[in-house]
Amino acid sequence: MLIFRVLTEYIIKLQIMSDTKDYSKMTPEELSAAEKKLKRSEFVSAVLVGFLVGIMIFGVAKNGFGFLYIFIPVLLIVGIVKNSQTQKRNLNEIRAEIASRKNI
Repeated sequence: MLIFRVLTEYIIKLQIMSDTKDYSKMTPEELSAAEKKLKRSEFVSAVLVGFLVGIMIFGVAKNGFGFLYIFIPVLLIVGIVKNSQTQKRNLNEIRAEIASRKNI
């Protein structure tokens, strides 16, 4: 249950981070830091999805289809993927802002 608690706290943290910011007002250092943070969280999201898929496969192989091994990981995966899409959009906005500043 500790794993699920950590995962839900991570999802909540991602939802808080997913608010849109005005990247044109940020300094280049802040943009770079935000880009690194989003890259890191994108990697963590991918690892968590892989871990949850592993839990699902193990649960099905060991105990068959069950609520604990299928439904809960699927819900967490959906939440992580949904937030990951928002993060990718923010990352693309940051990269576009960095590129536009380099061209000026």
